[in-house]
Amino acid sequence: MRKNFTAAFIYAHPDDETFSCAYLIQDIKDQGGQAVLLTATRGEAGKTGRLGDISRKELAARRDQELEQAANVLGISTVKQLDLGDGKLKDADPERLQQEIADFLNLHQADVVVTFPEDGVSGHQDHIVIHHAVNSVIYGGKAPSVQKLYYNRFGSLLSDMSGLLRIDGEGKWDIKRRALEAHESQMFSIERVFGPLGPDMLPQYRYETFELVWERHPSAKSMPEKSVFDGLEAGEELN
Repeated sequence: MRKNFTAAFIYAHPDDETFSCAYLIQDIKDQGGQAVLLTATRGEAGKTGRLGDISRKELAARRDQELEQAANVLGISTVKQLDLGDGKLKDADPERLQQEIADFLNLHQADVVVTFPEDGVSGHQDHIVIHHAVNSVIYGGKAPSVQKLYYNRFGSLLSDMSGLLRIDGEGKWDIKRRALEAHESQMFSIERVFGPLGPDMLPQYRYETFELVWERHPSAKSMPEKSVFDGLEAGEELN
């Protein structure tokens, strides 16, 4: 039987996956693939929103629950958290972080990886550390199953650029909204980006955009991609 394609999402904090990739994760599921998620921290240094004054330990436990709920809404099959210290990834052992990422990708035989661009999207130092760690793993050949690497790209709705993939959120907003709502402790940050969450998708939130930055087997593309699985080699046969 043919192996289903797997896309791995490598991020720093709980909620990064929902902010950036809710439409893409739904698209992967619609194609019969699976999504797996690795987060390097538990988000204990984040804001507490309407939850008020709670300790970092309490916030970490709460965000564990929120991430589990959001992952269930999105249909992420596996979530792993490394608990390396929110806001402290620059001080983490880079070899350990890279090994954790490589082990996760190899365990799940990931075909595609999605992560932060070079500026971390927001300039957050934790995001930038993850960007460089993922690059070291992929370009260093430490995850041989991976065939493609993508970065999140925000603020661009162009669809005629080589290597740029747009995922249309038409029919997908309700799931993204419910996954965002699951991250209740971060609601102030969510509303700062998306505004008050309602049932109708606003035009400015219709697309998620990703840039293909690396392929193991590059191929000439005359048109933008329609899926992160475009051009992948057939999966291995399973015993």
